[in-house]
Amino acid sequence: MSGAGASLHGRARLALRLAALAPVFLLGLPAQALANRFSPRLARRLPPPFHRAVAAILGLRVTVAGRPPEGAALVVSNHVSWLDIVVLSSVLPVSFVAKSDVAGWPFFGWLARLQNTVFVDRQRRSATGQAAGAMAARLAAGDALVLFAEGTTSDGARVLPFRSALIGAAWAEGEAIAVQPVAIAYTHRAGLPLTGRDRPEIAWYGDMELLPHLAAALKGGPVDVTVTFCAPLTLGAGADRKRVTETAEAAVRRAMAGARTGRSPAPEA
Repeated sequence: MSGAGASLHGRARLALRLAALAPVFLLGLPAQALANRFSPRLARRLPPPFHRAVAAILGLRVTVAGRPPEGAALVVSNHVSWLDIVVLSSVLPVSFVAKSDVAGWPFFGWLARLQNTVFVDRQRRSATGQAAGAMAARLAAGDALVLFAEGTTSDGARVLPFRSALIGAAWAEGEAIAVQPVAIAYTHRAGLPLTGRDRPEIAWYGDMELLPHLAAALKGGPVDVTVTFCAPLTLGAGADRKRVTETAEAAVRRAMAGARTGRSPAPEA
């Protein structure tokens, strides 16, 4: 296909996907807002079907390996793109831990609040402590919380070092919590293996602007992504949070390598 033809095809795909997303958002977002107010149980159940519909429209083909957690868990994952939100939410009912400035983003901040995101101000120690308390309370209530343990996004070809501070802070004195390492690997686009040249069209990192990146994703072909749930860990009395963090990071690295090579996708942590 010529460059002009490919551009025209991309714009057509963008228009069709936006048209398909409109009714999903018009129905799904008010339903979530009402559920948050009147039925916490329903509020937990609505995001997965909503995000599965969004993933299908975006052309995200999600493969799950390993066993997702049942009930409360601190899900610690690598972070590649804003697409990760859709991918993980399509697989299981979760809320997220995000930087406080996300709450002020137009539209996307509202989406984050609708999914009961825990916001963390990393510049203020007192605010971080409050967020840690909120995380512990949510876990005690049976929620699954996603913490992107690298603290930022990567190019998707590597896993950055995991940070132990919030992983440790999520456990309050009392019951031990389950820590679930998860690897997100974007492997193919339009049936072809992703190359270094392709990754910036999917990975959102550095100083990339969000809206142009979102538009590029909407124009592109289908994307294959593997979500690998590694062996769960336990964080409780006597556990070394740094050791738990290092073990989770190592498990995610192995799972990422397995997903990219097509080998066994559920390595033991």
